[in-house]
Amino acid sequence: MVHHKPLIGITGRRRKGDKLRDSLKVMNHLSFDAYWVDDAQGIIAAGGIPVFLPLSLNSSEIIPLLDGILLSGGADIEPQQYGAEPEPELQEIEPIRDEFELSLLEEVYKRELPVAGICRGLQILNVHAGGTLFQDVPPHSVRNEPASNRVHEVTFDEGSILAGLYGPSMQVNSLHHQSVDRVGNGFLATGLANDLGVEAIEHCELPILAVQWHPEMLDSRDSDPLFQWLVQYSSKRL
Repeated sequence: MVHHKPLIGITGRRRKGDKLRDSLKVMNHLSFDAYWVDDAQGIIAAGGIPVFLPLSLNSSEIIPLLDGILLSGGADIEPQQYGAEPEPELQEIEPIRDEFELSLLEEVYKRELPVAGICRGLQILNVHAGGTLFQDVPPHSVRNEPASNRVHEVTFDEGSILAGLYGPSMQVNSLHHQSVDRVGNGFLATGLANDLGVEAIEHCELPILAVQWHPEMLDSRDSDPLFQWLVQYSSKRL
């Protein structure tokens, strides 16, 4: 019997050709989708096969071919998606990515596919479930240091899946300027920062976990429990 590795879809972001430093001017009007290779490396190290998902895919066609999903970090989520008006501190948004990831999650819920979210990935999971976001939380964004630096502690709820993965607490990096306000339906906030800001959520019934920090940027990436959990749980579907 051939034992296949699980296919893990990874979302990215869409950019214009003029964002490429060395691109020809004739290519400025073209679009490209960009992905963090570090996310893929985390999946590979955990034993999975990463599949980058173009934002123009039909969610109902791609989800049946995958064993799990990793929602990666990126730009701000359009406030209208959670019933809010844009605030002055709102940064770049990507409506096309919002729509794609929300449509992915509709299919994910139908099939109970395992999902892990990172930073924006946590936020879009929360918004999809009816939760809301703080549009700007300046103290949480530490961008004047290497992204691999661990700058604050996260404490996990006893008995939570994340506590089982990481232990009672851990030091993490911090690059986000938005965070969870009201937690979405079906989710629990199981990881908190010292100021009680939400740093991790997990679904009460479905195999869905998400963290606000960036494990793919830490020196522990290739052994990080989040990637291992996603790949191992996705393997159960094979």
